[in-house]
Amino acid sequence: MATSAYYEYKETLLRVENVNLNLGGRPILRDVNLELKNIHRPGMSQGQVVGLLGPSGMGKTQLFRILSGLNVPDSGAVFLSDGKPVKQGQVGVIAQSYPLLGHRTIEGNLMVAAKQAGINPSEAGGRIKSILERFHIADQGAKYPVQLSGGQRQRVAIAQQFLCSDDLLLMDEPFSGLDPIALDAICDFIAEIAQTNETKSYVVVTHDIESAVRVCDTLWLLGRERDASGAPIPGANIRHTLNLIEEGLAWRKGIDATPEFHRMVVRVKELFHTL
Repeated sequence: MATSAYYEYKETLLRVENVNLNLGGRPILRDVNLELKNIHRPGMSQGQVVGLLGPSGMGKTQLFRILSGLNVPDSGAVFLSDGKPVKQGQVGVIAQSYPLLGHRTIEGNLMVAAKQAGINPSEAGGRIKSILERFHIADQGAKYPVQLSGGQRQRVAIAQQFLCSDDLLLMDEPFSGLDPIALDAICDFIAEIAQTNETKSYVVVTHDIESAVRVCDTLWLLGRERDASGAPIPGANIRHTLNLIEEGLAWRKGIDATPEFHRMVVRVKELFHTL
């Protein structure tokens, strides 16, 4: 168990073992191994936020789908905290398009999610009200998705998954297409909700290096190994794992205004050229 004065790693929440994937006879993922552990901060509730980054075409989307149980690898497996292989529906997935039912209000969308999760109708209303308040959109419940901003729709999509998924939540490009104000709001929001549940974990797939460094405690960089001549070997895996906690970059408001933040962004950008 790795420890420090203010946090410690405890039980495993997600484990990826020797995942391989080929498409059209071409290796996409090769020998992917990952482990995500519960982070315990004494006196606090602290979930994990992990960023999965890599150059375009490296296989991030394919790994995202395998982690979620939507796709099955050619070999290897993904295990959740119970030690059993992941199945479709066990993991919350927030797609980039935030698919909400346009003919239902926000409360109506959440009621559908609650029903799918098997929540008793007599309890669903109270839980929905509570989660809308927690996500700072309590005044949006009677509106329709088209009446909300992109950032607000994203919060509703996350709220849906809070209602109907277990402890792992995958987010596909949550920072894409947001204006600077909305981007600030969603970064702050992800950091906030990560502190509402000890074992709730978020894996954020993104190409936005600055936002990832801002909200994550760990970064996984997906890339390819190189042969002796420097040519990339087909099939990507995790080439670097960056612990932002040890770098003093996690769980701090206003971190993006500090020199160490900008140094880390430059470091990640430099590593991208090796992936």
